[in-house]
Amino acid sequence: MSRSFALLPAAGIGTRMGAGGPKQYLTLAGRTMLWHAIHAFEGIEAITRTYVVLAPDDGHWGGHDWSGLHKLSVLRCGGASRAETVLNGLRAIAGEVAPDDWVLVHDAARPCVSGHLLHRLLDELEDDEVGGILAAPVADTLKREDGGGRILETVARERLWGAQTPQMFRHALLLKALEHAGTTVTDEASAVEALGLSPRLVESDMTNLKVTWPRDIEVAEWLLSKAD
Repeated sequence: MSRSFALLPAAGIGTRMGAGGPKQYLTLAGRTMLWHAIHAFEGIEAITRTYVVLAPDDGHWGGHDWSGLHKLSVLRCGGASRAETVLNGLRAIAGEVAPDDWVLVHDAARPCVSGHLLHRLLDELEDDEVGGILAAPVADTLKREDGGGRILETVARERLWGAQTPQMFRHALLLKALEHAGTTVTDEASAVEALGLSPRLVESDMTNLKVTWPRDIEVAEWLLSKAD
């Protein structure tokens, strides 16, 4: 029977947040954002181990409290891009993870993912031939900008989804996909798509917030308070 593992790339610096340091170490509800993202997998029995991939020269990790994370392994092999970090992480765990084991790649900046959504992803993809991702149907009317701050056109939102994480694929498939696609893809599903495969969309919602801008901190803290 295939096992499941979580992998969190956390080697970025989060420039859009303007926090003066890696945003994954910002404090939310008394803990770092990264702690909350890792902790989401602690109560999921199907998750065997959670790997966090840091930059080799990360000097922040040791200054924080990581208690309560009993499934955690730290890898210091992060790269210059998300895809490179994930690829390096997959290579690093190859001796511990079987080719057919599932890997759930999750953003360090999504600290509010619920156990309900994680169970839904695991259940719906358990026997899937490709794998898939959490995603939310686009609800807003979409506008394309002309480059000067004005609307160029309205984009039809039918059948459009906003990609989220975790993105769940077999270790061997994801490793092959990222080695084939290179390190410029922005998510794992894009790399798998480049192999000619069609990942499955597992419906999520906007509570699985990605903390990108300073104003997102307050929203994330509110969501975490409601999960207690």
